[in-house]
Amino acid sequence: FVPPYPHPETTTSSSASIGLPPTPCFIGTVPPSPPHRMAAALASSRCCRRPSLLTTDRRRSSVARCALSGGKGNSFSWKECAISVALSVGLITVPPTFGWSAHAYPLEPVIPDISVLISGPPIKDPGALLRYALPIDNKAIREVQKPLEDITDSLKVSGVRALDSVERNVRQASRALTNGRSLILSGLAESKRANGEKTLDKLAVGLEELQRIIEDRNRNAVAPKQKELLNYVGTVEEDMVDGFPYEVPEEYNNMPLLKGRATVDMTVKIKDNPNVEDCVFRIVLDGYNAPVTSGNFVDLVERKFYDGMEIQRADGFVVQTGDPEGPAEGFIDPSTGKSRTIPLEIMVDGDKAPIYGETLEELGLYKAQTKLPFNAFGTMAMARE
Repeated sequence: FVPPYPHPETTTSSSASIGLPPTPCFIGTVPPSPPHRMAAALASSRCCRRPSLLTTDRRRSSVARCALSGGKGNSFSWKECAISVALSVGLITVPPTFGWSAHAYPLEPVIPDISVLISGPPIKDPGALLRYALPIDNKAIREVQKPLEDITDSLKVSGVRALDSVERNVRQASRALTNGRSLILSGLAESKRANGEKTLDKLAVGLEELQRIIEDRNRNAVAPKQKELLNYVGTVEEDMVDGFPYEVPEEYNNMPLLKGRATVDMTVKIKDNPNVEDCVFRIVLDGYNAPVTSGNFVDLVERKFYDGMEIQRADGFVVQTGDPEGPAEGFIDPSTGKSRTIPLEIMVDGDKAPIYGETLEELGLYKAQTKLPFNAFGTMAMARE
């Protein structure tokens, strides 16, 4: 989550369209219940100003002292202080005393391995998370993608020295594309093959253009070209998805489902702040990994449930809305007359279908990685009761 940009007193309006935009700003992620309350960190948006929020944590270290004071009648005792110090040292060093033998035993963790949750640096780019979250299994295209994603880290080196690392990334991606082209083509869905071939041709030309940019030592032109090439990679990977990859449990089939991806543009009007224009947040909903939650959100958008609603929380941790005025909690489904709820829905990396109704901790999956983790700026989710 990231600091919110809009003023807490804001209103929203939204519209939905099916299809994945070339440069998504948002990801729909781990989706809990109830389905009406939306908590989002709004990072990549179209606003004229982005206030920065800094928080500090001033921690004090505490020390134990023997306080010395003079004068008659004080109860200070050198003997007592010496004994206290000796006891303190004994507690710290624990020397074997009184003829006892000292033994060391390994300390067993109370909850094993719970601290090892993310292996390696977390991916913080929402576009990269969306690409890696697609339900495909094509090693050849991933070998093209990874060095292009790694350019982001290469550019963290100052000056033109970064271009040497970028050049290695580009050569690796070009080699992977040349060697793996036939395997990439074989992974395309038949109905999307023609589009996939054209996109691969554009990717090959773009890699040559990026190589020339590096040779010209034009560092500033690298990131925009990298973004363009990764959009081509993402398009090819989307063209590998052929239909919906699994069956949603029958008990949720009567709910609105999104079997694919959709985008929602949410306009946020800023009140009482002439220095900030209206913002448009582009939300990418991932129905491949959260079909029930994404489908519910699209349904509420199309019903205009969020239109005109105030932002109810914007505190530097989350931006949250979804609680309508009046006694009702959430969306009242007209077909039932009751508040609609949806299950917790989590897709674990490596699984074929989401887990419903249980947290990973409840299942003992402490090391499990989710397909849509809360790593990226702009992560969106539903608040749970």
